[in-house]
Amino acid sequence: MKLVIQIPCYNEEETLGLTLQALPKSIEGVDEIQILVIDDGSIDKTLEVARQNSVNNFVKLQKNVGLAKAFSAGLAESIKLGADIIVNTDADNQYNASDIEKIVKPIIEARADIVIGARPIENIQHFSFVKKLLQKLGSWVMRLVSSTKIADATSGFRAFSREAALRINVFDNYTYTLETIIQAKAKGLDIISIPISVNPELRKSRLIKNVFDYIKRSTFTMIRMFIVYRPFRFFAAIGCLFLIPGFFLGLRFLYYYFIHAGQGHIQSLILAAVLIITGVQVGLIAVLADLLSINRKLLEDIQTKLKQEIGNRK
Repeated sequence: MKLVIQIPCYNEEETLGLTLQALPKSIEGVDEIQILVIDDGSIDKTLEVARQNSVNNFVKLQKNVGLAKAFSAGLAESIKLGADIIVNTDADNQYNASDIEKIVKPIIEARADIVIGARPIENIQHFSFVKKLLQKLGSWVMRLVSSTKIADATSGFRAFSREAALRINVFDNYTYTLETIIQAKAKGLDIISIPISVNPELRKSRLIKNVFDYIKRSTFTMIRMFIVYRPFRFFAAIGCLFLIPGFFLGLRFLYYYFIHAGQGHIQSLILAAVLIITGVQVGLIAVLADLLSINRKLLEDIQTKLKQEIGNRK
């Protein structure tokens, strides 16, 4: 059983050394542990610090492409390295490295495909009241959208089985955290969360520079992924918003028509017709979107097999 711990980095020379030194050297049920540093276009001494701490595996991105792309590059390289389990953690030593054993255990025991470390949000001192509230609200919305029980949707401390890593595709350019949860549920992967602990803050978050911008981006990501992986449900729900009122308005017109008072309610008939026609059109879009979704799933199955073949060759 081989574990690869991947660490996306962007100008992390001040904190990476501490993060690397805290990583476990051995874990029960794991035969080999390797460290992979993904350098997302750093212009400081991040790579030098990594080499000084005996890191031999690197992904060097020529420019800063963002956390989501760096994360995806790490998964691809980890598969090439022959990983059976992949753990993703941050370079700022936010997460307690000793909890890596906790999040890989369900995968070793074949109880989960993806494990997300749930931070004690309420007890994190450097989180403001607003940030704690948004974290809780965001995770609640994600549970609702994804039909999962994930306690901390934005946590980047995660473990993936090889199968899960092969099947996950990240489209978003901003963050991978929300997207991978929706994907995992849609693809039938078992995903759970486990309580973890965190370390004192060493630097401010680079992902959340503006709360309102983060909310906007996260909301867009959730809606986009819901459309991609639940297209029929999404468009059918919108179609019902038109069909149901149209249906009742139509019944209202018929009621007055049969009691010989329909002439004064012609507006209801017109509005009912518009709503019903719109609802039917959106319903047709739902069917077409579902057909496209089936085609996408077939293409993803082909992609997964290609990734498996590339990984086996390595």
